[in-house]
Amino acid sequence: MNDLQTPERMRLVETMNELGSVFGERADRYDLEASFPYENFSDLREAGFLALCIPEKHGGMGADFVTYALVSEELGRHCGSTALTFNMHTASMLLTGQISDDLEMSSQQRRDHENKRSLMWQGVVEDGHIHAQPFSEGHQAGEGAGISSLAVPVEGGFRVTGKKIFASLSEAADRHNITCLVEGENEIRFLGIPAGSEGLKIEGDWDPLGMRGTISKTLTFENVFVPAENEYLPPGCFDQVASRWPYFYMTLSFSYLGIQRAVMDFTAEYLKGESGGTERRDSFQKQHGWAEMKLAYEKSQSLTYRVLSEVGPNPSQDQLARAWAATLVAMETAPEIASMAIRVCGGRSLLRPLVLERLYRDARCGATMLPWSAEICMDRLGRSGLYD
Repeated sequence: MNDLQTPERMRLVETMNELGSVFGERADRYDLEASFPYENFSDLREAGFLALCIPEKHGGMGADFVTYALVSEELGRHCGSTALTFNMHTASMLLTGQISDDLEMSSQQRRDHENKRSLMWQGVVEDGHIHAQPFSEGHQAGEGAGISSLAVPVEGGFRVTGKKIFASLSEAADRHNITCLVEGENEIRFLGIPAGSEGLKIEGDWDPLGMRGTISKTLTFENVFVPAENEYLPPGCFDQVASRWPYFYMTLSFSYLGIQRAVMDFTAEYLKGESGGTERRDSFQKQHGWAEMKLAYEKSQSLTYRVLSEVGPNPSQDQLARAWAATLVAMETAPEIASMAIRVCGGRSLLRPLVLERLYRDARCGATMLPWSAEICMDRLGRSGLYD
């Protein structure tokens, strides 16, 4: 056990593993139907995991960023779509909790924020609210770039108009937490649109290559009223996250590290003959391929865990570059070892209901995940250290 894997954290990971055994049995159905994993979220709610990163004094489990990463990795091992959507929910809890505690606010902003996040967390703990976090608009990539959604201050709150694409949990969330701007201001606002609001629409079909259970349709909102208490961060605090707490943007990568583990699990069982057929592990070529997979996986996990050992506010430039590298490697290694697994296990491994076919498709989606997509991470790494 390393320094990250404390007994307290590993107890939560083990609990997630127990839930995950059931999630894995359901995963193929969600993938086939492109349906949301409502049963999984019901189980997560009942086990208290929707409140994983809500402080204990507010009724949650009090988990920090590192604990979330380990739990998310374990969840991704069993159902990628559930892991990604759980990330969207929990990222809002981290953003308004541990991360916001390290952001600069005035005394009055801090008091207001404490009141608003207490109400937000109460909705999760007592009513089981699920929060989505749709940021993408398709205009420009970047942590705070490409935002055209507008909020107009009105009595008691805001009227918001705009669109978010790839809005995961679109049909399941109780709150859609969006980034938007107020005309004449440069600061990003972070507002929670209540599900069912007048003027809020969920549009389009959802029939993607992989991660089909996320139901990431398009969210449009026209003059939708958002209560003032649903401004979950003070104005400008979201802008600070990119420079003061950029680790926030690597949370998706832990799901893909879990998918890597799932591919490794499948391959080991398949080569040992536990999935049917004859034993294949005595083949030198397959042993060599298995070794290549293990090397790729160990490199990816080790780099991610190195970054987790450094997580906190105000990283150095070298630490930030490692976070980009860990995200890139996690997202690129998942499809790499899934491809290796197909070669090592052979064509029969792609037949349903064996899981490798689904894992392969899910793994392919990581490289496009914004705001730290593979292209963006590579671009930033290519310039890092050369222009300081």
